[in-house]
Amino acid sequence: MIDIKENVSLAELTSFRIGGLAKYFVQIKSLEELKEAINFSRENKIEFYIIGSGTNLLVNDGVFEGLIIQMKMNNISVEDGLVFAEAGVPLIKAVNFSACGGLSGMEQLAGIPGTVGGAVRGNAGAFGTEIRSVVKKVTALNVENQNIEEFLNQECGFLYRSSVFKKNKNLIVLSTILELQKDEVDKVQEKVQETIVKRTSRGLHGVKSAGSFFMNPVVENNQKLLDEFEKETGSPARNNTVPAGWLIERAGLLGKQIGGAQVSPQHANYVINATGTATAENVIMLVSVIKQQVRDQFGVQLQEEVNYLGF
Repeated sequence: MIDIKENVSLAELTSFRIGGLAKYFVQIKSLEELKEAINFSRENKIEFYIIGSGTNLLVNDGVFEGLIIQMKMNNISVEDGLVFAEAGVPLIKAVNFSACGGLSGMEQLAGIPGTVGGAVRGNAGAFGTEIRSVVKKVTALNVENQNIEEFLNQECGFLYRSSVFKKNKNLIVLSTILELQKDEVDKVQEKVQETIVKRTSRGLHGVKSAGSFFMNPVVENNQKLLDEFEKETGSPARNNTVPAGWLIERAGLLGKQIGGAQVSPQHANYVINATGTATAENVIMLVSVIKQQVRDQFGVQLQEEVNYLGF
């Protein structure tokens, strides 16, 4: 029997620490509980929304009149080099679990906040590695017919920060099987630590944010901008893609602040709740300025990586 709570603060459930109330809220730990929660929303003719650890999410300041379902299915196991992880498993737990078993392939994902389910849905990645490189199979619930469906890697529609699970709101990731390579435990754990040190050196550990706010854009019809990026950074613009943070900083927006929301002085692609009292309206206004300035100055249209709820 699920325990549905009313008028729950969503700010406390997101890494941004921003957002209003959920009229209904429930945590689920099994497929049966998930189905029960969905049936509750149908019976009451209200919308439902799945969250994991709320790390890639901006919630509106008002009341979400539906049901928030927090995924807490968190079993993880390994057999024959294959890691089985349910959607609610924290990604860092999956990375460390694999490393302790001498299984390599996820080290570059260490330190990315969120859950395995969210990582698969958004094809999370860092330092040149995306989770799709280790996904063997994904199991999902089709909300329309309540059927359990399995997707092999090539059926997941993985793209940069996207997948079929992100595009089709009727598919809820339940679990995934990760195919990793056997290696020495010490070597894998050392790589994990190196990645974490690299991430924390950015000075963003513990800040109230939703992580990278914008996807890195493909620059078209602006070879001059691509040449400037390569000259300034010494790095090639692979597939004509440049970091969103580089464009935002180049637009003179580093440290730009509206209300309590600020472009991080440490990393321009992080919008942070600098005062701890920022509102979603502050963030939306700041994001609008960022997109306008980058578009006006460079002819590049930024797209959000962060998910919006209640807008």
